[in-house]
Amino acid sequence: MQIESILKTYIQSALQEIYNVVEETILLQPTKKDFEGFYTFVTFPYTKSLRKPPVEIGNALGQYLLEKSGVVSKFNVVQGFLNLSIAESAWIEALNALALDPNFGFSPANGQSVMVEFSSPNTNKPLHLGHLRNNFLGDSVSRILKASGFNVVKTCLVNDRGIHICKSMLAYAKLGNGETPESSNLKGDHLIGKYYVLFDKEYKRQIEALVAEGMTKEEAEKKAPWMLEAQQLLLKWEQGDAETIALWKQMNEWVYAGFNDTYQKIGVSFDKTYYESNTYLLGKDAVDEGLTKGIFFKKPDNSVWIDLSAEGLDEKLVLRGDGTSVYMTQDLGTTDLKFADFHSDKSIWVVGNEQDYHFQVLFAILKRLGRTYADGCYHLSYGMVDLPSGKMKSREGTVVDADELVAEVTAAAAEEGNAKGKIDDFSEAEKQKLFSMLGLGALKYYLLKVDPQKRMLFNPAESVELHGHTGPFIQYTHARTRSVLRKAVQMDVEWSKPAATVPLTDSEKEVIFCLTQFPERIADAGRNYSPALISQYAYELAKAYNTFYAEVSILQEPNADAQQARLLLSQAVADGIQKAMGLLGIEVPDRM
Repeated sequence: MQIESILKTYIQSALQEIYNVVEETILLQPTKKDFEGFYTFVTFPYTKSLRKPPVEIGNALGQYLLEKSGVVSKFNVVQGFLNLSIAESAWIEALNALALDPNFGFSPANGQSVMVEFSSPNTNKPLHLGHLRNNFLGDSVSRILKASGFNVVKTCLVNDRGIHICKSMLAYAKLGNGETPESSNLKGDHLIGKYYVLFDKEYKRQIEALVAEGMTKEEAEKKAPWMLEAQQLLLKWEQGDAETIALWKQMNEWVYAGFNDTYQKIGVSFDKTYYESNTYLLGKDAVDEGLTKGIFFKKPDNSVWIDLSAEGLDEKLVLRGDGTSVYMTQDLGTTDLKFADFHSDKSIWVVGNEQDYHFQVLFAILKRLGRTYADGCYHLSYGMVDLPSGKMKSREGTVVDADELVAEVTAAAAEEGNAKGKIDDFSEAEKQKLFSMLGLGALKYYLLKVDPQKRMLFNPAESVELHGHTGPFIQYTHARTRSVLRKAVQMDVEWSKPAATVPLTDSEKEVIFCLTQFPERIADAGRNYSPALISQYAYELAKAYNTFYAEVSILQEPNADAQQARLLLSQAVADGIQKAMGLLGIEVPDRM
């Protein structure tokens, strides 16, 4: 049983025996650094009902814990804060329990399933920095939920149809001259993205020309020749025109090959991929159902709407008057399809906060339609990623390309690693694997350490910094722990057994305390869908170990029991960092 659990149990008993108070939930917090102790219980909430000063309550509870819990060595009370110091035998017992349990921190299966939909790229452009934040968030949340006991299904909905896709197709048809990824030496997604940018340049030129002839800008945007042709191309696609479909399939195949290469590079995968071209018509059944039930209504132009004013929203279009789908139509159908496929208890959409309103409306409609899964739907809304120069725009080519960024951080890691000269004995393959691990670790950590809900500024120079509050700092700490353990093996020192009770320094206690927090940190991260909480935990653990490492001798310790305890502690930290970083999708090296 963990220290925290023991304390909570005895505090409950103390409250009941001393004051006849039955308390189901006991909250403990880490003691502030200015005071002695590791755990703090706040007594202020009981002063009114018990009609006793908070200090008196604290002293009574503290004395009870000191006498009966077996884990409290001493206590102090500061106003309404009961600060508890922990006996060394309890610290060692906690260390033994967590260090020798390979699944420490991870919960057993809870019988619940959750679907996490993320990435959701468009097939008219390559993945960029914004997609990286989305992918890393979705992948990490999936890992955290799995560690919390959920059966997790990772899905991706590819936006592979619509006017934006036709823009790339039109530009390629007019300007491509049969160019292929092989002939251009470009990844397929980069090749198609190039033609999306070319469409926008020509489209703007045409608008300027029409405005110069006396047309209003708004009218010119609608009547520009290439826009009219793109709309005609979309109509041909919807009618199943063979030549149009053939071009669409070929260009999409190139893009998918490019996407897959990027996904493999960044360590992201999916259990199921849905394609909008297969799902965009499905929602019409839901619209018919809503009309039959009187949930939707028609306007004179035959368009179908829903009035959500009762939910604090407004009227929302769910089907155009000409019978064509809008995004809401297809989302209704796709959500029904996903539930029919997996029957998930929870469904999470990892989508930027620009779509907050869309998901409020979607969930409200699903509830109105009586969908049994509606209450389990959640929009993991995250802030956009900006550049120092402003917002990224794919059609203008002002994006930070994902592939280029991964290459940049890998190159930065290589420059740093080679300069130190500590890996001169590595083979070239080992070096490249390490540089990739460090570069990608730096990038993922940079994007995941920020609370998902916060908008963030991406600073290229800062992102590849390999020191300070960074992924590589934590990766280096893991390598340090493994180095200590390798040297212990060379010295024939055995540590993988329960440690005996020995005197502990404050830095040792701090590391054990940090290690014991792992299960609760995973639970918090799962409840809040926030990898940032795991990022912070990994950083705190690495800092605590480095302080311990600087202050305490491990391999030169003459007391065999103390040495064995410190090696077991190093093993626990190595495993803890590997698990925590693994929840972020970050690998850690044994040497660097």
